[in-house]
Amino acid sequence: MTASTQTKRIEMRVDSETKLLAERASAALGCSSLTEYITRLIRENSPVIIKQYTEIQLDNKQFDRFLAICQDDSTDPGQRILEAAKRLDQEGF
Repeated sequence: MTASTQTKRIEMRVDSETKLLAERASAALGCSSLTEYITRLIRENSPVIIKQYTEIQLDNKQFDRFLAICQDDSTDPGQRILEAAKRLDQEGF
């Protein structure tokens, strides 16, 4: 990342032990600064974390049960489902 693309600032305070640990890890990876190291961590780890909280994996049996429940017209969705759907609509999903 070049200096011209860096437009936002993140400030944080950590204890001495955490800073030393980060400096050692940064040096071990060959990063030129703590900023480079922390940026690398954010870019590598954030997509993994976001994926964990936005994707659901089901096996075939679970998926078949899910479809059956979705196609069952004999029951109305519960209040929690309706509230979740409303939140998703508000968030643009």
